[in-house]
Parts: sequence; C-alpha cells; structure tokens
Amino acid sequence: MVADEAEFDFIVSGAGSAGCAVAARLSETGRYSVLLLEAGPRDTNPWIHIPLGFTKVFTDEKVNWKFQSEPVASLDNRVLYQPRGKVLGGSSSINGTIYMRGAPADYDEWRQRGLEGWDWDSVLPFFKKAEDNERGADELHGAGGPLRVSDIPRALDLPTAVIAAAQEAGIPANPDFNGPQQEGTGFFQFTASKHRRWSAAKAYLAPARKRRNLHIETSAHARRILIEDGRAVGIEYQTPAGIRRARARGEVIVSGGTFGSPQLLQLSGIGPGQLLRDFDIAVQGDLPGVGAHLRDHFNTYLSFRCAQAVTINDLALSLPRQLLAGAQYALLQSGPLASTGIAAGAFVRSNERLERPDIQINMFCWSAASRTANEVIPHPFSAFTLSPVHLRPDCDGSVRLKSSDPLAPPAIRYEFLRSEYDKEAILHGMRVCREIAAQPALAAYMAEEVLPGPAVSSDEELLADVRARAIANYHPVGTCRMGEAIDSVTDARLRVHGVDGLRVADASIMPSIIAGNTNAPTIMIGEKAAAMILEDAA
Repeated sequence: MVADEAEFDFIVSGAGSAGCAVAARLSETGRYSVLLLEAGPRDTNPWIHIPLGFTKVFTDEKVNWKFQSEPVASLDNRVLYQPRGKVLGGSSSINGTIYMRGAPADYDEWRQRGLEGWDWDSVLPFFKKAEDNERGADELHGAGGPLRVSDIPRALDLPTAVIAAAQEAGIPANPDFNGPQQEGTGFFQFTASKHRRWSAAKAYLAPARKRRNLHIETSAHARRILIEDGRAVGIEYQTPAGIRRARARGEVIVSGGTFGSPQLLQLSGIGPGQLLRDFDIAVQGDLPGVGAHLRDHFNTYLSFRCAQAVTINDLALSLPRQLLAGAQYALLQSGPLASTGIAAGAFVRSNERLERPDIQINMFCWSAASRTANEVIPHPFSAFTLSPVHLRPDCDGSVRLKSSDPLAPPAIRYEFLRSEYDKEAILHGMRVCREIAAQPALAAYMAEEVLPGPAVSSDEELLADVRARAIANYHPVGTCRMGEAIDSVTDARLRVHGVDGLRVADASIMPSIIAGNTNAPTIMIGEKAAAMILEDAA
C-alpha cells in the first residue's frame, strides 16, 4: 500500500481502458513517478481471461459496478442495467472484446467542432501505436503495439451463413470494418490473443508492473480530487484500511469512465453550481457540462430458434456439453469458450440519403429469454440473435450526484426515442434483421422467430416492443466532453476548464458518439492523452 500523503509526478484515477494506457505510457520513460488507483480488484478472476467468460462477469459484482439507470419514461419507465468494469482493465476486462474504431468521418466531425488534433488523420497514428493486429501492419493498422487484435479462431458455420444471408439481402461484403470503409457485412475482429482476452490491463499493465516508478493500488476508491488555489494537487481515496491521500507534483488525470469521471468531478466541487450547493459541496468550478450530454448507442434484439444444435444455448443447457467445452479449452484452447459468441455483423444506413452507416447489426450465437443485473437466462432451446444498434441516436441524458457519499452510485438518466429519426432508425434496423433472417443462406438454421415474434409486424407494434425491451448498448460517452462552449468540460488537450493540473482521459470526453464499439477509441484517447501530457511536461 502507498504511504499516506505520498507524492507522485502524476496520479491516474481509474484503471480502465484509457487509464491503463495513460499510466503505462507516462511511466515507460522512467522520468516520472505514477500512481494508478483502481476501485476494484486485480484481474485475477479466471472468467475475465476466457473469451466466453464475459457472460459470467456480466453480472458479477466483484468486478462489475452493476449500475442501474433511473427509470426511462420513453421505455415504459424501465430501469436499464448498466454493467461497467470494476477491476484492472475496467470494461475492457468484461466486454465482448469487439475491436471497432468507428468511421473516420466521426473524428473529422470532432475537428469541425474546433477540436484541433482530433480529426481522423491525427488520431489514426494513436490507433496504430496501440495495435498489434495479427493481419500485420499497413496504412490503416499497426503491428507491435500492446493491444493484440485478432480474427475469430475459426469461421463458424452459423455466422458464416449470416454473412452470406446479409449479402443475399443486398449488403456488400466487408473484410475489415476498420478498413477503407465501414459499410457492409463480415466477421469482426477482437481484442484477444491465442484465445485469451487481451484487456487494457493485459496490454498495458502486465508489461509495466515491474517498473519501480509505477505504483498500482487496487481497492482504492477515489473520493475527491484535492484542489488548492484553483489547482488539482492530489486525490483522496478509500481503502480497506481507511481514507488515504496522495499528492501530485504534476497533474491528476481522471479516467473513471463516463459515469465515474463526472461523479468524481462533482464530488470534488466541479460541476453545475446549484447541484453542488444542493449537496453542500463547496464549488471549485461552476461547469454546467459536467455530467451533461450523456450519449449511448440504442439497441434491441431479434431472437430466432435454430434448427440445428450449434448455438451457445446448447452449451448452457447441457452439462455434458459444458464439460466437453471446458476440456477443449483447457487442453487445446479451442471450442465454444475460445470466442465470445459475437462473431459477425453488418453496418447499414437507415436512409439512403445518409452519408455513412447509422445502424450496426450484431450477430450473437446465443439468445436470452431475459437479462437482468442478477442473471442472464438463455432460451431453453437452441437459438441465436440479430441485434440492430442505432449508432447515432438523439439521446441526450445526464449523470448527476444523488448522494454526497462517494461510495453511492450516481443518477444515470437516458432519453431515448426522443425524435422521429430515432424511431425510424431502430425500426429500419429491425426490418433489416428480418430480411437477413429470411434469406436462403439461413434456411438450414432457421426454425422460427421467437422475439419479438412474427405477430409483431406493424410500425406501432414494433415500436411498442422496442419500448418494452430495447436497452442502452453499454457504450456511454460524452459527460465530460471536449469543447470551448459553456457546456463543455475539457479543452482539446483534455484539460478541465478553470482548474489547473487536471485532465480527463476516457470516453466521457467524446464530443459526439462514434459509430461503433467504444473500447478501441477509448484506448486511443488514453494513448493520445499520455502523449499530450508528456509533451506539456517536457
């Protein structure tokens, strides 16, 4: 354990996807001492490292914050489960491992907002620096970086048939969703190596642990940033042994994620002034944008009974199959446990007038009858899922304190389906999934649609089903977004407005949500943040 009031050059609060990258890069020169704080434990849970193990850690409170949203009025007042990693590696240790960057135009849009250095040409080098792609290096991909990126272990028959069906439905083949174009259908790539998860902790912290200038403290829950004369000078944090403090000679970097970072800022007196006063928190910086502009992708699920016993449901429903799968993985590192069961998908446009895709379709080799914060129950038969994800919803939610207790969860509010575009896009995605399912390439696997079922067909019926079942897609961003407007939180160098020596580096700084899974972009943000911090410290 670090001594109370110990001093470091840099303190990084949060060892998630970005925080791991920041801490590792700041420490690798040997010039600076770095303290990395993580509220959760070390990543020793074996299910973290087995690809299909994400179905286990999805509801495990030992490594998962298991947040819940406030009731969402537009979704029948349902509370949405929000899993977030509470462990070294953060959500990169519990996610589905899909490696996706988003469209280049997403980043060019950031530049158009006045954010110098965040256009596609500027961020691509950091994606490449992080990446060790098994396909090798080229003008768009990197090799030799800390983050292993791989193809699925083998081309499974059912996902292959889904890709063929998507092509029959008129969606062109795409061998690389992180290549020259995003639109099309094909297999995903994953943050995995030799059939093992390759989280940000595995990528960045494993090789850095022995550095004498890097101190990693787990079970260390940040309570507040210490601010003196308008400058961040340290962190107060909770440990099993009590409350401790650490001081920073250089900077404090907040990497607590889209929910955790605004909460920590607000607890520290940085946020909407009236909100802070309501909780008797002294205002250090009246920034109304802290916790505002919460965005996430929005998705629903169509489940299909499979005519062949080739899905992960068959594994979950059979002890002999589970024993066989365990033996296959233990002895040969193959079989169902070697992949996440999320193998393939597609990117399409909900309207031909759009310049780039706004719908991502994910194919799951399993289906669930229900999923809650406590359990995921598969259908009691072989089944698979096609999930349309609306990538650019007009949702604009928030993350706000609902207690001054640092250990209490924040209030997470979503506002989905707020525009006609939101409704039209998700309905279009559902109809594309049905069109794919109806193609000849899937005939040998297709028994029937289970959810929402063929009886649900009109726009009104489908929309009612969306309100009853759709969810946020676990890609929250934007609550400490970059910009110069009054409702922004950080500048283009991720410095918090009005407070010296303080930056935010995680998905919360995104000024708009990217079109695709957010883990790879968050790691890129960590890489770029570290480069800027080192540049400013020189």
